[in-house]
Amino acid sequence: MATYNYRARDKFGKLTQGSIEANAESEVVARLREKGCVPIAIKRAEEAQGLSKVLNDFFDRFKGVKYSDLNAFTRQFFVLQRAGLPILVSLNVLREQSQNKRLRDAIENIEKDIRGGASLSGAMKKHTKVFSDIYISMIEVGEASGTLDEILERLAALGEHEEHVQMRIKAATRYPIIVIVAIVLAFSVLTTFVVPRFAKIFSKSGVDLPLPTQVLVWLNRFITDFWWVSIALLIIALFALKKFINTTHGRIWWDNLKLKVPVFGPLVLKLSMSRFTRIVGIMMRSGVPVLPVLDLASAGTGNAVISGIIDNIKSGVNDGHGLADSIRFTGTFPPAVVQMVSVGEKTGKLDELMMHVSNYYNSQAEYTIDNLTTLIEPMLLLVLGGGVLFMALGIFLPMWNLISLFKR
Repeated sequence: MATYNYRARDKFGKLTQGSIEANAESEVVARLREKGCVPIAIKRAEEAQGLSKVLNDFFDRFKGVKYSDLNAFTRQFFVLQRAGLPILVSLNVLREQSQNKRLRDAIENIEKDIRGGASLSGAMKKHTKVFSDIYISMIEVGEASGTLDEILERLAALGEHEEHVQMRIKAATRYPIIVIVAIVLAFSVLTTFVVPRFAKIFSKSGVDLPLPTQVLVWLNRFITDFWWVSIALLIIALFALKKFINTTHGRIWWDNLKLKVPVFGPLVLKLSMSRFTRIVGIMMRSGVPVLPVLDLASAGTGNAVISGIIDNIKSGVNDGHGLADSIRFTGTFPPAVVQMVSVGEKTGKLDELMMHVSNYYNSQAEYTIDNLTTLIEPMLLLVLGGGVLFMALGIFLPMWNLISLFKR
């Protein structure tokens, strides 16, 4: 498949230009005519050759689809469907204006599968790294019920909420990250340039170096002479950790550790519970039965420990207990949440009450995010004070010993 640059006039006579990936020039002409355009000039674009092409293809494999790209796709897809455009026409428009290569390739393959007789959700199932199981299941519900535009609107709202939370967390953690990076840089400069000079002076004077200074000297020698060992050990450790986390036991251990981290652990729990209840509310509102909803919500939490809790809720519902009773048995949800779910079951408005539960957790998470810097400050001051104290002792203790020696 090659890229073709084209110039054409639309049905109003306006000159347009752009690029299309196609197998042949005739395919470009056909696509332009489908959109009501008359092609004027079509020319195959010159592709990158040699090493540059290999490198581009290699790095493209690691480029994912960001929340912002997927949310823009979903929101625009909703607008086009609400306007009454056919699915293939909508996908063609979205593919041409997409800036993300991975998403653009996925849309192109989905178009081909639909032309071959596949459904939209069936075509999306081949691209699980772009579209999540929840996303695909809701598209399937929209196709079956004839409410694809409504489903896309709910998916866009869900994705935009997730993106908003991520941006808030990044903004709140920016200051602590800058402080930690500054400490690491200062420590590196000290051990690389300052400590060796002090060590030479102290060794000539015959003063015994105290333990903090010896540690700094050892770190300097290790970084200077065995930096390659440090990099190799770091790569091996990261690779081993990734392999371990990919196992069932390792995933549970890692996700449980994340929940126990001060400040961030409770925040992860609140965000996961907010995501779980929001997914349940949206999918039940779309007409999906409760057991399949719990299956999808369990996979959508992103945390194995919380997925286990949701699996216990599903087991309780499967055994004939109500959703509120099953939630109560886990001991994870506060009484206010259990009561809201119970009211939703009794009134037949469970989807609406689950959205209220999501808002409940979301408000708690928002409060934590708003005060994240304040909550982190004690730990940050402890780390900063410990690092400064250790570096100060490593520099000044030998100087005090040297001054004591001169006084004698």
